[in-house]
Amino acid sequence: MTNDSAPPSIALPSGLAAAYVVMPEAEAVELARNAFGIEGRATRFATEKDDTFRITPASGARFILKVANPVEDVPEIDLQLRILQHLAATAPDLPVPRVVDNARGEHLFAYQDRAGQPRQVRMMSYLEGKPLSEVPSTLVGRQEIGRLLARLRLALADFSHPADSRVLPWDIKHLLSLQSLLGGITEPARRRQVEAGLARFASIEGRLAGSRMQVLHNDFSSSNIVVDPLLPGFVSGVIDFGDAVRTSIAIDVSTALLSQLPRQGGDDFFDHGRDLLGGYLGVADLTAEELSLIPHLVMGRIVARVLLSISLANSVPENSTYLLRNTEQSWSQLNWFLNRSMDEVSGQFADHAV
Repeated sequence: MTNDSAPPSIALPSGLAAAYVVMPEAEAVELARNAFGIEGRATRFATEKDDTFRITPASGARFILKVANPVEDVPEIDLQLRILQHLAATAPDLPVPRVVDNARGEHLFAYQDRAGQPRQVRMMSYLEGKPLSEVPSTLVGRQEIGRLLARLRLALADFSHPADSRVLPWDIKHLLSLQSLLGGITEPARRRQVEAGLARFASIEGRLAGSRMQVLHNDFSSSNIVVDPLLPGFVSGVIDFGDAVRTSIAIDVSTALLSQLPRQGGDDFFDHGRDLLGGYLGVADLTAEELSLIPHLVMGRIVARVLLSISLANSVPENSTYLLRNTEQSWSQLNWFLNRSMDEVSGQFADHAV
């Protein structure tokens, strides 16, 4: 794929490539106490772009304190919080975080940290459970994940926000705008793999543009789902609405399916994904066209993960271990798609069409 035919390059997500002075745990403890009246121990979580802490009081419920990167976009943070407030009002049975206002009744407020940086602060309830990535996969669990994704889609069907149509690099409908990041891949063979993936995506981009769109979670991955195998519904929480955006329903499903792929290719490549898809279709519909697009969009997500992870790791090398944690498996997964014809990939979920 040549640069002559490439669309304009897309900016990296707000805050992702920006270096800043991280907040120490002691300051997080003081911030939780002064702003929210919550006294507790702070435990830092590894994240891509902000300071995130679990606040643990001596007794009672725990909380999540998020302190935004200094350059993070305020309307985009507000979008995430408004989604949670919408879900609390219209679908209170969904296991998503609850927004906690500060002592002045604000769900988001400005704060200058000890390093002199301007920050935006919000707090949410903490959802107990283990990350999906740490729990053995089961048929029932995969079906429940699919059902929950579908319920979340239906609950957000009528939601809108001034920032919901932002241009987000992790929104796969903008995948071709990431071509400018190819230079970060230094191995020629790897670069050819990604170029082949981009060329395949270009062939279905027009069909994707005509698909159904709405505001969606857009990152229903194993790191953003917490589970408790003892619960009837298996999933105890869906977290991190940071990639929520108005996008294709097919893209949202494809993102969830990516977490169900084996690390290596094989004949059973989509077996676990079909279980999730079966659960989803028990709650919400997908058209035959969406089912045909979804496997190609899974491949598109893999290509985006490679391009963005490598680019961000080059920009913020001190966070490279976290940023590149899923990149190595992406190469073999991408090969699975490239070793099959477009028609074979399109037909992976044909038996689910009504």
